[in-house]
Amino acid sequence: MTDTTTVELEHALASAAAVAPSFGDLPLDRRSAMLHEVADALDDQRDQLVALAQQETHLPGTRLTGEVARTTGQLRFLGDVIDGAWLRATIDTADSSDPVLRPDIRSMHVPLGVVLVFSAGNFPFAFSVAGGDTASALAAGCPVLVKAHPGHPHLSARVGALVKEVFGGAFSLISGVDAGRAAVVDPRVKAAAFTGSLAGGRALYDLATGRVDPIPFYGELGSMNPVFVTPNAARARGEEVADGYVASFTLATGQMCTKPGLLFLPAGHGLEERVASRAGAIGSARLLEDRITQSHAAAREALRATAGVRVLDDTASDGDDSTRPAVLVTTVAELGDGSRVLEECFGPTSVIVEYDDDDELIAAARLVEGSLTATIHAEPDDDALVERLVSELRGRAGRLVWNGWPTGVRVAWATQHGGPWPSSTSALHTSVGAAAIDRFVRPVAFQNTPQSQLPAALRDHNELGIMRRVNGGLTTDDVHGGGTA
Repeated sequence: MTDTTTVELEHALASAAAVAPSFGDLPLDRRSAMLHEVADALDDQRDQLVALAQQETHLPGTRLTGEVARTTGQLRFLGDVIDGAWLRATIDTADSSDPVLRPDIRSMHVPLGVVLVFSAGNFPFAFSVAGGDTASALAAGCPVLVKAHPGHPHLSARVGALVKEVFGGAFSLISGVDAGRAAVVDPRVKAAAFTGSLAGGRALYDLATGRVDPIPFYGELGSMNPVFVTPNAARARGEEVADGYVASFTLATGQMCTKPGLLFLPAGHGLEERVASRAGAIGSARLLEDRITQSHAAAREALRATAGVRVLDDTASDGDDSTRPAVLVTTVAELGDGSRVLEECFGPTSVIVEYDDDDELIAAARLVEGSLTATIHAEPDDDALVERLVSELRGRAGRLVWNGWPTGVRVAWATQHGGPWPSSTSALHTSVGAAAIDRFVRPVAFQNTPQSQLPAALRDHNELGIMRRVNGGLTTDDVHGGGTA
């Protein structure tokens, strides 16, 4: 795939802007059907797409096959979400006793307009061309420009063609750094979404918010995803915790945004040999691309060189084009604001941090920056300590995991995949699940507006059958006919 030229980018932007009003006004069931249609097309070509992805990403076929299923399931899920309730149609009829101070007000969500999506490298399907950002923006009624990731250009072109066949002018694929930067600052683009590195995301965020007309930039950036193990949990099931930890931080060769980067264990836990043997048994594997291999190696060397940090098992080295898992060990006493240990190392490297007592564990929790997730392994007798941990961690993570592992994100109504900076640029939003659509809509209120000028969902006679909140109650009936449910 060659870089998009200035002329090609202009055509894509002009097409998206031209269709934005009509695409946003499409009946909800039509947009839903289109998302299902893309899902069906991906499923029909799954084997060919997986084979192409294997060639470009080095990811195993089983992982990629599962990711296609997740992607198509996500497309169908978001298509089903837009059944009308997500419009949040709300009606407050006028108060006849004081129509001046209490006029008739009706509001609903409307699409933002053209959305720019930056594909991720580590999920070539689920967070790429037809991934969650694209699907949620299209579901919201926004035309989409996707900037293809350079790590899988041919796969991006193939998937892009499938989406284009269904959505036409409401979808375009672009490529190249210059095209992406130019699109971010183009006045026709009304929002952008990004999954990638902290440095790259921050640069784009600054462009988006530095415009004459700043736009929302929803970036998923770097995350440490700390895991906290209480002394009781370490004693009761330490080996189980050790095994789960290694399996989680090495999943997909450590190239998942929810990889646990820090494991807090009580001093004297006695699990080092178990962790070392399990990690050593994983073996080496190729990372997504040479750039990631090099940056991971540099980050790991920086950790090795950090005062107070030692490598748990340093008996083997990486191959020429492959990387083996590594676990490093330090103590809370060695940490501090700005410690390299508290920075993400993208790849199969993680750090065990030992603490002396409950107070030191809480102090460690205060040092961790914003993360997508935080995990607690505890026992029933740990209520007091867990209460203190949760009090700290709910201000630092978007998802709290209890006696489990953070890798793997369910596509569901309650999902929150986002957290405080630097894990994402907006802790208020999620890039996965039903609420992901909310990033690409905004509320508009209509005051004392004639029925003929109101959107159909806000008229007295709700011929669409859309559930609405009317004067505080939910109804699908005529506004003045009661029928709340």
